[in-house]
Order: sequence, then structure tokens, then C-alpha cells
Amino acid sequence: MFLNQYEELPLDALTYLTGQCNYGGRVTDDWDRRLLVSLLSIFYCRDIVEKQAHKFSPGGLYYAPDHGEYHSYLDYIRSLPLIPHPEVFGLHENADISKDQQETQQLFDSILLTQPRQGGGGGKSVQQVVDELAADILSKLPSDFNLEKVMELYPVLYAESMNTVLRQELIRFNRLSSVVRTTLQNIQKAMKGLVVMSAELEDVFNSMIVGKVPAAWAAKSYPSLKPLGSYIIDLLARLKFLQEWINKGVPTVFWISGFYFTQSFLTGVLQNYARKYTIPIDHLAFEFEVLKEENDMATKPEDGAYVKGLFLEGAKWDRKKMVIGESLPKILYDAMPIIWLKPGEKKKFKDKQNYATPVYKTSARRGTLSTTGHSTNYVLTIQLPSDQAQQHWINRGVAALCQLDD
Repeated sequence: MFLNQYEELPLDALTYLTGQCNYGGRVTDDWDRRLLVSLLSIFYCRDIVEKQAHKFSPGGLYYAPDHGEYHSYLDYIRSLPLIPHPEVFGLHENADISKDQQETQQLFDSILLTQPRQGGGGGKSVQQVVDELAADILSKLPSDFNLEKVMELYPVLYAESMNTVLRQELIRFNRLSSVVRTTLQNIQKAMKGLVVMSAELEDVFNSMIVGKVPAAWAAKSYPSLKPLGSYIIDLLARLKFLQEWINKGVPTVFWISGFYFTQSFLTGVLQNYARKYTIPIDHLAFEFEVLKEENDMATKPEDGAYVKGLFLEGAKWDRKKMVIGESLPKILYDAMPIIWLKPGEKKKFKDKQNYATPVYKTSARRGTLSTTGHSTNYVLTIQLPSDQAQQHWINRGVAALCQLDD
């Protein structure tokens, strides 16, 4: 009724009303709201009014049927497949694989809940398996970092904020390692009857049986969706990364996925630049340059930092064109080359055809605000060069991840 009062279709007003008010008002995450508005733009466009059989997807299977009888619309709806193809949502065909994997994982998780806790037959008992697993993890877990020695090697310096970042990381990982070590030692004692099997230890026991990270560890841990075996491998790799930093000095290329609190590292890089050039840190931000090197660099950059360890989901990095490209079939993730984080004054940045890529610690892409004001999952936004419009990659759900789930 109100639309008839306008000479032209008020698409901007309709998009804002639907995407930001009616539905967007219930969406608290900015990135989800960006996706919502982008998906609406597929259907809220002039072509749907001005052109016949406007197509909603590249394949042409989904389109706006021409004006006709009531039964013609029903016939068209009945002709659509029962399971929609990912392209109708703007997604890559690999999205079907991700969906199937999630459903399979949920099925297996439910099956594991029914698994008996007592072993049978002539094999090892559950207690023997857990005891051997605990002993294996304890044998691989290194001792806590010597903070006093590290403070002597890397004192607090005005010109080098990375020393403070390192010390804070060591404190966090010492706390996590201590919890892992203590609970494993206690679970061994509890199975021998030397200590009481508390509710916390029972949860650790049950989690180890099904290969999950115990809740006691997760409470002191960085975000992770990995199973127990992969989690231990990842934890040991992070501890090794920090130990090499202590032994060999500040890395030439930082493994950004190896940090417990990644935001402190990013702030440290900006702080070094701010103090070097006497610029307020609030005026600074990052520009990003994806390099051709995959793992190592000969020297450190003059300003900023080289980072590696990110995975692109929903797209791949085209190493020939040096832009974001379409994912290859059946390849869900693509490891990014080294990225140069270049600090600079925001007002001097030039607009380029980039895709604003959110970076998350895990594939869950959700988190909670911590006491520091940072999300427990979202890290930062990286501007990646693109030869297509942002909307294309937004609908694809393209994001960068610090770690995979396996």
C-alpha cells in the first residue's frame, strides 16, 4: 500500500527496514548483519521488478516466475529440489561437504554418549587405556617456562613491546600446562585409589575415553574445537614456538596461530610503531600485503611483522593473480602464504578493491566478549585483494581461521 505512493521503488529503505530493523535488530554480530544485508540484496533489487524471470542463482534453477495463475506458482515450487543447492544462498558447492561433516560429527557425538564405560573381552580395560594415554601425554609435556630467566633475557623495554607480549604468553601457557599436568597426575592416582575421584577428575576420565578435551582444560585454554589427540599436538607446537622464541630471539615470521591471546601481539606490533615514530596508537591501523613466500623470510621487516598460519575458508588464495579466488572442488581450506602486517596512520590509507576478511581463532566463528573487551574468537579484519565485488565473497562466507578442527 505504501509502496504505491513512491514513484520509484525505495530499495534502500526496504533493505534497511528488513535487514537492519526487522531482522537485523535481533542480530548482535556485525558480521552476521553484513551477511544478512548482502543476502537480502539478491532478492531486493530492481531486476526482480523490471525483468522477467529474474534469476537468483547462476545456474538459473531458482528464479522469480512470471505473473500467472495460482497453480503455476505451485507447479514451479514443486519442481524445485527438496534439498536446495548451495548456490541459491551464494555459497560454493563445497558448503555441502561442510554441512555433511557437521551432521556426521553430531551423529558420532551422540553415539559416543551411549558408549559403555567398561571394557569387555580380552582387550585392555578402559582404565588401562586412560592410564597409558595420561602417561604418554605427561611424557611429552615439557616443564613450565622459567619466567625469571625469561625476564632477564627479555626485560621490559620501551622500544620493544614484544618482550612484554612474550612474558604474558608464557604466564598463560604455564597456567594451562599446570592444569593439564596436575589433572593427568591426579587421574592416575585416582585410578589406583590414592586420591578421591572427584567430579572434575571423572569428567577428565570420561573425556579422555571419547577423545575430547576435558572441561577443566578448556576453562584455562585458548579456544579450540580439536579432538584430544590433535589438541595435544597443537599445544606442544605452541609451546615449542615459544621455546624457540626464548632460545633464538624474536622470530622473523610469527606463527599467529600459536598465540594464546592474539590481540596482545597485534597491539604490541602497533605499539612498537607508535613509539618509534611518536604517533598516538589510536591513529594507527594495519595495511596488509600477502607475500609469495610460504613459510620463512630472510630478514625481519623494517616496520610491522610477518605472520603465517592462517587458513582461508570459503575461497582460496590465487598465487598467480595474488587475489582471492574460487575454492577448488572438495578442498575446504587453503593455507595462506606469509602476510606482512604494515602499521600506518589510518587517515593516509588509500581505498582499494579489497575484501574485508574477518579472522577467527576457530571455525565456530562465534565467541563471547571477555573482560578485556575483546571477543574470545574474533581476532581482526584483514583486507585481501579481490577482483570481484565484496558481496560475492560475503555470500560465500569467506573468512580466515587460525586453526582447523582436526
